[in-house]
Amino acid sequence: MKKIFYQLTSNPMSLLGVILVSIVILSAIFADFITPFPEHRGAIVDFSNFNQPPHWPNIFGTDLVGRDLFTRIIYAYRISLILGFVVLVISVPIGVSIGLVAGYMGGWTETILMRITDVFLSIPPLVLAMSVMGLLEPSLFNGMMAVTIMWWPWYTRLVYNLTRSETQEGYVLAAEIIGASKFHIIFREILPNCWASIITKMALDLGFVILIAASLSFLGLGVQAPTPDLGSMVAEGGNYLPDSWWLVIFPALAILIAVFGFNLLGDALREILGGEE
Repeated sequence: MKKIFYQLTSNPMSLLGVILVSIVILSAIFADFITPFPEHRGAIVDFSNFNQPPHWPNIFGTDLVGRDLFTRIIYAYRISLILGFVVLVISVPIGVSIGLVAGYMGGWTETILMRITDVFLSIPPLVLAMSVMGLLEPSLFNGMMAVTIMWWPWYTRLVYNLTRSETQEGYVLAAEIIGASKFHIIFREILPNCWASIITKMALDLGFVILIAASLSFLGLGVQAPTPDLGSMVAEGGNYLPDSWWLVIFPALAILIAVFGFNLLGDALREILGGEE
């Protein structure tokens, strides 16, 4: 771990990724302590201070009902990270398990599982998520489920390719010769050798999940008001450009910081751990 941390902090771009990701995560965790108006994360209204440009103490300005924009962006980070982690916690085990089984078992098992996976992969991710959300009521939970449905196939394809390569390695052949069970070979022998690529992809995907979730909310299919959400803020503020520019610029920058940070971190981990794309 010390070696990985040293390599992450010794390269300027990977260090920038660590800093940006740390800002996002720490902001989400300590939102209650660093936001000046924590009550503004909800449906509070303050028409005496509505639609104000950046000033003290509203350093990012206020929205159309007088709520502090900085506060709502910080709490939106918390919502985005919760959504991202939940999506990965569900989709990674599903996708990895299917990829391992299909890659090792071969035959009709591989054919069925990978053709189903290819059907999902053939549909653009945002289009698939929008199609699912079109059948559901817009909400945070349904948004997480929609993104999860579109995300597991990418892990299946990644791990399938890795498994097909690993099955030719000597340690797998040795395990088969001594009579190890298929379960042991798949999950105790092959899976540990895939973790570097899986972890790298997870770091990259956190940023993409945040972007997809923001896109759904931008289209009115994700998190609903009064819950703070970056995509919803951009969509609402876009109606008031260029006069109320802060309503769009700051939420958009928040999305950029999260996506850019996780991408830099993922690229750095791929170089350090040697994971495949």
